[in-house]
Amino acid sequence: MELNLDTAVNYHYDKFPPSNLDLRKLLPSLLKATDAVARYDQMLKNMHNSEILLAPLRNQEAVISSRIEGTVSTMDEILKYEADHDDGTGNVANVRSEIIETVLYQRALRAAQQAMLSGYPFSQSLIKTIHQRLLSIGRGASKSPGEFKKEQNYLADKLKRNILFIPISPERLQEGLDKLFQYIEQSNDPILIKTALTHIEFEALHPFKDGNGRIGRILITLMLWSSGTISAPHFYISGYLEDNKDMYIDTMRNVSKNGDWESWCVFFLEAVENQAIRNLDIAENIRSLYEKMKVTFADVLSSKWSVNALDFVFTNPVFRNNKFTTNSGIPAASAARFTRELLENGLIITLEEASGRRPALYSFEPLMELVRV
Repeated sequence: MELNLDTAVNYHYDKFPPSNLDLRKLLPSLLKATDAVARYDQMLKNMHNSEILLAPLRNQEAVISSRIEGTVSTMDEILKYEADHDDGTGNVANVRSEIIETVLYQRALRAAQQAMLSGYPFSQSLIKTIHQRLLSIGRGASKSPGEFKKEQNYLADKLKRNILFIPISPERLQEGLDKLFQYIEQSNDPILIKTALTHIEFEALHPFKDGNGRIGRILITLMLWSSGTISAPHFYISGYLEDNKDMYIDTMRNVSKNGDWESWCVFFLEAVENQAIRNLDIAENIRSLYEKMKVTFADVLSSKWSVNALDFVFTNPVFRNNKFTTNSGIPAASAARFTRELLENGLIITLEEASGRRPALYSFEPLMELVRV
């Protein structure tokens, strides 16, 4: 099939980082975004168990970020897969490739956060490690996981007839990556501006054969967290980018086409502001539900293990009964009773009845109703 290059925009060679960024144009958007992120972070600081409570946001981000790339799956599908494949292995032959790709995104993000907690520096090596995990199984496994591109890649429209963007050439890629990481390490730009410019530059470099968009969005979370802008690694921006996908793509292309870095930064800052407000709302709803359910679970279960049960269903809102029994830290006899009590009181519902050696599958619907996308 012939490629139409009439609409193609070429990478902005030797124009990064921009030397004359007009910060005055960005200041109103920067102040609003900074304020929204600060309010979101205050909630994170006050949330003693953010890893438990906000785990659903990571799944939500995986679903939406993958959807931007045309990979369509649902929270219910992802969590059902997780209930059966919590180690990332197992038979995936009968599982839709879209589900595999979305789960891999969630696990790549979680692994990157764990690596940085363990002292792994924010680096080109980290990005390659994340990429290797992202494309480890399924369709991506044939697309050079963990390796920078060796051939020219393109961004095309959905019909693959028009080339929209030609990223940096493989021959200049290492030079481009070195400049990007030098900018990240040495620039004194405000962190939200730095994150905006890092994201657009990473996407313009398009250093991998596949998975660049998803990696680029993971980097946003990692940069905000590693800089201390957010105190826990739970800030996800893909919801806004998905809602404004055409503007997202057009504004990025316009950087290379017309050198319009300011419009990109304003768009990105508005995305951060809107997403911070949205994330805060979802997180507050999750926290309120947790506090309400803490009382309900204590009443229904009448046990010192009630908080263990609550923490388990918040972390694993779709689960098989055997996982609840073995992974919740609750004695087996108590766990079996808890399942019955939670079902009888409508706190969990049955998605699949037990069949032969296959345990029943349950869903904690009060949480799922908050986080489905």
